[in-house]
Amino acid sequence: MSDLITRPAGAARTVIELEAVRKTYATGATSVEALRGIDLTIGEGEYVAVIGPSGSGKSTLMHILGCLDVPSEGRYELAGRDVSHLDEAALAQIRNQEIGFVFQQFNLLPSLSALRNVALPLVYAGVSADERERRARLALERVGLSDRADHRPGELSGGQQQRVAVARALVTEPSMILADEPTGNLDSVSSADVLGLFRELHDSGRTIVLITHEQQVAAEADRVLAIYDGAIRNGQVGGSA
Repeated sequence: MSDLITRPAGAARTVIELEAVRKTYATGATSVEALRGIDLTIGEGEYVAVIGPSGSGKSTLMHILGCLDVPSEGRYELAGRDVSHLDEAALAQIRNQEIGFVFQQFNLLPSLSALRNVALPLVYAGVSADERERRARLALERVGLSDRADHRPGELSGGQQQRVAVARALVTEPSMILADEPTGNLDSVSSADVLGLFRELHDSGRTIVLITHEQQVAAEADRVLAIYDGAIRNGQVGGSA
C-alpha cells in the first residue's frame, strides 16, 4: 500500500480515507476519467493542502471529499463512516454535521448579519434559537469578530467576510474544515490574515484540508499533495514545519 494511505504518526484517528477512488463523467458517447485510483488518508488534526492546475482533478476530489459527489468506484470513509454510495439526503446530512466548508466566494447572505449567517447551518440542523445564537457568537469570537456580529457582509472587508465564512464552517463542530481556494478573492494582506487563522485553528487541533492552485498558499500546510491528471503523484511536496 502506498505511503499516502499510511496514517501520520501521532494522529488520534482517521478523518478521511480514500481507497482506489475513481470518478468518471460520461458526456454522450465520451467518458472522462477525472480521478484515477486515489489512495489517501488524512488523520485528525492534520493540515493538508491539495495543489494542482486547472483540469488536474482537484475540484472533483474536493467534491468527493465534501460529499458533494460520490465515487464511480472505490471507497471513501469520513470519520469512520463509509459514504461512498449514500443517497443525496444522507450526504446532505453529513455535509451539515461533519464538514465545514469555506469557499473562494464567501457565500454569505447579504441581507443577514454576520451572526445570522454563522448560525444558518444550525437552523438546518434544528438547533433552538437561543443555542444557535450562543454557538454563533462563540464561533465569531474564535475568529476574532465578536465585535462585528451585527454587521452585514457589505459592511465588512473581504478578509472579515472570509472570517465570517470560517466561523460558519466551525459552528457545527465538524470533523474537518474543507477550504476550496479560500484566498482566491482576497488581496495579499487579507490572504495572510485568513491563512494565519487556519494555522491557529490547526494549532488548536482542527483538521483542515485546503484545495488550491497556488504553491505559496499550499506551503502554509504541513503536508502538500500534488494532483495531476486525476492522480496524486507524490506524497509530500513541502510545506511549513
